Amino acid sequence: MIDGERDTLLRTRASRAHYRYFLAFTVPALVVYVVFAALPLVNSIYYSLFDTDSGVATFVGLENYVYLFTNPTTSERFWNALTNNVEFFAIHLLVEVPVGLLLAALLTSGRLRRSTGIYRTLLFIPTTLSVVIVGFVWRLIINPLWGLVDFPLLGDERTALPTISLMSVWQYVGIPMIFLYAALLAIPGDILEAARVEGAGSWSTFWRIKFPLIAPQFGLIAILTYIWTFNGFDLVFALNGSAPGPNYSTDILGTLFYRTFFGSSGQLADLDLGATVASVIFLIILVVTAAYFGLLHRRLKSYEL
Repeated sequence: MIDGERDTLLRTRASRAHYRYFLAFTVPALVVYVVFAALPLVNSIYYSLFDTDSGVATFVGLENYVYLFTNPTTSERFWNALTNNVEFFAIHLLVEVPVGLLLAALLTSGRLRRSTGIYRTLLFIPTTLSVVIVGFVWRLIINPLWGLVDFPLLGDERTALPTISLMSVWQYVGIPMIFLYAALLAIPGDILEAARVEGAGSWSTFWRIKFPLIAPQFGLIAILTYIWTFNGFDLVFALNGSAPGPNYSTDILGTLFYRTFFGSSGQLADLDLGATVASVIFLIILVVTAAYFGLLHRRLKSYEL
């Protein structure tokens, strides 16, 4: 009986110690998240429902949203920024993911042998660089006066946004590469060995065995790319400042929010309208993300059945 009580006491103490460690590691992160992410989001939604121009917060409901979508100037700027953001996302998805897949396939092909670690590090280094440094370096490279290109890529409406998008792809291609690299390494060696025994070559092994096994990763990469690009701001701002490029051709939702909320490029600051733009960006991201995870949950549930 005494031994049983002692074991129960020890388990209780171990459980309490585990709980204390759990709180010690999670509470600081939770506090940072609440203070710097959750509260600003809640405040943005709150202020989007009020009018503070008179110095006193007056509840106006959805009037700020109606103004954003019906006023000729603000609606034109919003739809232009949304269109540019879709293009920004599409370029990332159509260029970054295939290039990341190609690099991951090369790293796991065995052809690089002992140099795999070196190449993996070199390819991922741009992801760790400051956006300001990346923007400054690329500005020097494509400068029409002393750079490698004699055409003002950032000064033309047709090429400004694609150019910035490709700069961003160059910097962040390491992220999908690492996702796919890890997925390829996780494929059981028995499956690949069986394919080689059956006479499958490297090309057929990759497309008929490896690619279907890592296919679920593409959905995750796509939704993460979507979230990141629709929160995009830093590289465009580093290259063009608060000015939205030639004739608003590089204006995306992040720069539209900055210009609306803080005021810039001849536009006066409007806190309520800026909070409205931020809330709309959040809703755009939320709807697509929720739809993706809803479809994913439904598919996983169907597999369980």
